Amino acid sequence: MPHMNHRSLSASLPNRRRRKARLISVATFAAVAILASLASGQRDSAGASTGKALRGIFNLAAGSCQGTSVTGTYFRMIFPHGNVSNGKFFENATSTCSDKTYTLGVPGTQGGLFTGKFQPDPKPAFDARGGGLASAIEQPQNFGDINLSIATDKRDPESGAAVPAPSIVDTKGRLSGQVEAWSIAWKKIFMNQGSLKPGHSLRRATTTLSGTYNASTRAFVIMWTSQVVGGPFNGFTGYWHLEGTFSPKKRTRADPS
Repeated sequence: MPHMNHRSLSASLPNRRRRKARLISVATFAAVAILASLASGQRDSAGASTGKALRGIFNLAAGSCQGTSVTGTYFRMIFPHGNVSNGKFFENATSTCSDKTYTLGVPGTQGGLFTGKFQPDPKPAFDARGGGLASAIEQPQNFGDINLSIATDKRDPESGAAVPAPSIVDTKGRLSGQVEAWSIAWKKIFMNQGSLKPGHSLRRATTTLSGTYNASTRAFVIMWTSQVVGGPFNGFTGYWHLEGTFSPKKRTRADPS
């Protein structure tokens, strides 16, 4: 073994320490880079799956028909075994459109659909002729010469099941969510027209809520279908098309739940 004097030993120790420090530094940098990459991937994945909840009011644009062109908010009823693309669609004799399969919507007293809270049916819910009286989301619509109204209640009035308040999520311009509480009152009966159905289920022709959202202009389009269960339209499917501008709203203690 070669002899190492005190001076050469002293000189070699700092070099060893420096080499060890460099190795530790490289290992630490690599570990930090890996963790940062994983965290970034998790954030991207979470953002893609959860999106941003839009809490406020979806102000509705009134439906309008110019010839065969229909815009804004409207409703159509599809015969059993039909679909949105091909129909067959039920004709509403009292529709103001030349194409009587469209029933136009008009913004209600609150301007449109709230997320995060309910807009319930009034008491009583029907007029003397059996027409629906709810008017917060949309004005009652003349459907077959009897008013049809829309509301969202804590308990679905058709099934009696507890349902959540409407919630809608924006994921990079694509909308998703649920309007499980969406219900219509017509001819002294209630029909759930939500998506999902009470119990968080999709029943046959019922589809999940979808749509588009422009974060700059806050313009939105929301669509879904919901199958009718029971009553005179049993087996038919309602197609809902909502259009307008979203207004964010901070919830306060005064807001009804």
